[in-house]
Amino acid sequence: MRDLIAFQCEQCKRKNYTGSRNKKKSTEKFANKKFCPACRSHTLHKEAKV
Repeated sequence: MRDLIAFQCEQCKRKNYTGSRNKKKSTEKFANKKFCPACRSHTLHKEAKV
């Protein structure tokens, strides 16, 4: 029921965080502003495959 997802930085394209989501309840891609250690700033992180 729940799928593992990774959060990928939009600037440097590195996968920094992992999480899970319910595939049936939320069908759209998830995006959140998180801290990227490679960029050393808060950037937009979008959902990517693990």
